[in-house]
Amino acid sequence: MTAPIPRDLPDLPPIPGHVVLPPTVVPARAVLIPARRRPVAAFRGLTALLALTGVAIELLAAGIPATTALSHFTIQSGILLALVMLASARCAWSAHHPLPSALTGAALFYVIAAALVHHVLLAHTSSPFATPDGTGTAWQTAATHILHTAVPVAAALDWLLLTPAGRLHLRQAPAWLLYPLAYLAFSLARGELLLPGTQGRYLYPFLDVAQHGYKIVLGNALLIGLALYALAVLLVALDHIRPDPLRRPR
Repeated sequence: MTAPIPRDLPDLPPIPGHVVLPPTVVPARAVLIPARRRPVAAFRGLTALLALTGVAIELLAAGIPATTALSHFTIQSGILLALVMLASARCAWSAHHPLPSALTGAALFYVIAAALVHHVLLAHTSSPFATPDGTGTAWQTAATHILHTAVPVAAALDWLLLTPAGRLHLRQAPAWLLYPLAYLAFSLARGELLLPGTQGRYLYPFLDVAQHGYKIVLGNALLIGLALYALAVLLVALDHIRPDPLRRPR
């Protein structure tokens, strides 16, 4: 007659020479294999092509040196978005893991920021920094609409409809402002190095030190910086309350 098996077995000592590993939590990202998303890749490729088209038209039809055109925030943010979209399209096409949210969120943030600055400060007739309308060629007008309207809308649609929700974090918002801060320093330094009277010495009218002085320009930069930080926080908040387009219904 055998003895009954106890319900609670004591923990056995580890076998000599073997290392007992503590339990770990493996993230789902390391286990789940992403699926191919070719329509998503196609849309992102078209968005990148749209951004590069706007940049190319601006460089060829603006009537200013290419170095001056490339110095504009809109052009730089458009190039960054195109590169990020091309990389994201490759990830979606070949079933790779998506790019870090800090990078994709920054690219989205910069093109939306450039669009808002254009529409609110430069194109709005009631703004003190409004630029004359109708002075450019048809190609320049097309580039303006592509870079300040079509590209931001396409980037926002990709974020809302094709990107998982809840990936952005509030700690990313201050890091996103480092580039606009560096751009401010670059723009002011560039204006100081160019001779007075040089065309396009200051890239934006609200940064024109020769006309407004450093006190007003730095005040403008502070207000715009606060507005950009509020925009970054708003993007993060919306990312956590919007529906997840990739979540499968149970």
